Amino acid sequence: MVDWRKQWVRNGGVSLAVFEVAGSAADDSGEHRPTVLLVHGWPDTHHLWTHVAPALARDFHVVAYDCRGFGESDRPEGDAAYRLDALADDLFAVGEAVSPERPIHVVGHDWGSVQAWEAVTQPGAESRIASFVSVSGPNLDQLGAWARKSLSRPTPRHVKDVLAQAGSSAYTVFFQLPVVPRLFFGVAGSPTLWREFLHLIEGTPRANVIVGDTLRADMISGLRLYRANIRAKLADPRTRPTSVPTLELVNERDIALRPAIFDDTHRYTQRLWRRSTPTGHWLPYTNPDHLVRSASDFIATHASRSTPAIAARVDRTRVFGTPHPLSGKLAVITGAGSGIGRETAFALAEQGCELILADIDLAGADETARQSKALGTQASPYELDVADVGALAAFAESVRDRHGTPDIVINNAGIGLAGSVLAATDEQVDRLLGVNLRGVISGSRVFGRLMAERGIGGHIVNVSSAAAFTPQRSLGLYSASKAGVLLFSESLRAELGEHRIGVSAICPGIVDTHIVSATPIAGLPAAEEETERRRLDGLYRRRGFTPDRVAREIVDAIIGNKAVVPVTPEAKIGYRIYRFTPWLSRLGARQKVVG
Repeated sequence: MVDWRKQWVRNGGVSLAVFEVAGSAADDSGEHRPTVLLVHGWPDTHHLWTHVAPALARDFHVVAYDCRGFGESDRPEGDAAYRLDALADDLFAVGEAVSPERPIHVVGHDWGSVQAWEAVTQPGAESRIASFVSVSGPNLDQLGAWARKSLSRPTPRHVKDVLAQAGSSAYTVFFQLPVVPRLFFGVAGSPTLWREFLHLIEGTPRANVIVGDTLRADMISGLRLYRANIRAKLADPRTRPTSVPTLELVNERDIALRPAIFDDTHRYTQRLWRRSTPTGHWLPYTNPDHLVRSASDFIATHASRSTPAIAARVDRTRVFGTPHPLSGKLAVITGAGSGIGRETAFALAEQGCELILADIDLAGADETARQSKALGTQASPYELDVADVGALAAFAESVRDRHGTPDIVINNAGIGLAGSVLAATDEQVDRLLGVNLRGVISGSRVFGRLMAERGIGGHIVNVSSAAAFTPQRSLGLYSASKAGVLLFSESLRAELGEHRIGVSAICPGIVDTHIVSATPIAGLPAAEEETERRRLDGLYRRRGFTPDRVAREIVDAIIGNKAVVPVTPEAKIGYRIYRFTPWLSRLGARQKVVG
């Protein structure tokens, strides 16, 4: 539990209970630390921050308070006392009391974020608020403007987004009824039921939900927030800009707030960073470690206490204009030195991802990193042989320690082997399976563990091939390696689904990359092998399907969480033939293509 030290702050006629983490005001040398003010929402109190405050207190002076109407603070009568301007005044009053000489850093959740938005959009707010981390709470004026704009040009997408948010917000209508909600929470507002509710809707561990003795009264008193603000703000939105640096943590599984409502935040925020994860509404209870790390990095950067590594992590979440779906994600790509890997790096760079680029050819990875940086992203090259299980495990640890746990992993590295199965050497077979199959399995395992331990989801892409479902007499070993990747990926997707980690198998067909020019052809003399390689390479070039088109399919698979993606027309046709008329595939396999 947290060692809170209580004091009182008065704003007008309202007394606010303020809680400081004991011993967090100064470091061991006596230097005063930056002050972080934690602001809760409905129906919480300062206890919401039980799992967050101690971790933040290792680096910052941490203060929380019970907002008016909650916990130990006063509960003024009437709805007018709960308007957002009054709540913003409370925030400034507490900030002035706990850090009179330096601006504060604010972390707000739910209605705590809503009232903090009201504060940071006040004229001159930047002189008292150094940074703002917004969690599960929009600016109500911006929300009203977004709804009006969406309905003024009602495309199917806009209508869908508005209807989805209206459905998620339906409870607010119930909350504004005159008597019924008071009666409901008078009966249902028990800590046990509240813990069960959060466990049911987003899997929050029951033991993580820490509430005060005032929960039932807080639920009822807090209803005035809805009556005092929702209708007025949405009916007459008055958007104002802010120059306070803002980090917006968007929870894609938020039961109350759809991600689309945050699409226009950049229009009103001069310095905006954004991080989206497949997490739920009550992040401080369910995923406190993710919140602590995100907030700590952001606050440290804007308190001039950051390291270059922290600054790089924060920079990749910066939003310039309309945010992309993958903005701020950390992506690892193997086989990134050329072909599909390089083009996928460029496609993710355009999405605003930070890139970790691995390849057995370090010079190729370096060149991909150089070109990716020209697109405005952070990119770090690494030398890696994915067939070396120990090296891959060490690489994963290095990525975690230097850059953080990746959000996206693309196991793309692969090699070819054609010709007779009987003529292939054991060394060729071992190398093929080591890179194409074991490399994918190892990469998925080491990074999958990191993603599962972090607890906020992620996505793994394994590059298979159309050869996985189009048997060919001259590609039996290669097809076996890629079929293994395909079925492994589908099985892994089922296993990792409970961790909200998506897995996609990408199955290109004939794509113009350099893999053919380096593919051994078993059973042919050296001179004939080189001639055959040139012939096949020419065929692939004439086909003209370039790797950037595969990269676009990979990005779409990540965004749409697709399971299996055949790429190229022949791959899509072959996939359906193998599924519905496999005998045709077997007939086709008898045709001699190589040699």
